[in-house]
Amino acid sequence: MDADVASGLRSELEPIPTLRTSRLLLRPFAPLDAARVRLLAGAPEVASTTLKIPHPYEEGMAEAWIAGHGAAWTAREHLTLAITAGSEGLVGGVGLHLALEHRRGELGYWIGVPYWNRGYATEACVAVLAYGFDELGLHRVLARHVERNPASGRVMRKLGMTHEGRMREHVLKWDRFETLEVYGILEGEWRAADES
Repeated sequence: MDADVASGLRSELEPIPTLRTSRLLLRPFAPLDAARVRLLAGAPEVASTTLKIPHPYEEGMAEAWIAGHGAAWTAREHLTLAITAGSEGLVGGVGLHLALEHRRGELGYWIGVPYWNRGYATEACVAVLAYGFDELGLHRVLARHVERNPASGRVMRKLGMTHEGRMREHVLKWDRFETLEVYGILEGEWRAADES
């Protein structure tokens, strides 16, 4: 078998990865997570400051979202992982929207309201960035947050990301134009920070 064909078959069959940190297990979402996703992600406080989470989070939406993760990973379009914390179980989600032809990813995450201010977002994002740079060969990762969510900006700065600019009234969310703050980090910057 041709080496390129064998490599292609391996990547198609490669399961969504599982990552571990000192406190967290980042794993593929499972169908049984749907009710918890609907509860946590669908909270108005979470949905209002994210770009794609709907509110109300209706029956069937979480199931459909979870069902698409495998194909998105196989196509190397998106990596989506559940953030779980010991006995608390599912506390949020983290992912990378991939543009591998440019060796670029866009980081996104959400944490359920009962789990805010515990450092879970930062810890999960560190693991996903490491995976992106080390395993996926990314050169650059960017992240965006709505201007009225400064907590997300603090997470991005803790990750070593640089504030690169603002996209004024760039998206329409719930009949309101939202300004986005844009952050980015290059592979060399990530590695330099990791060595220090």
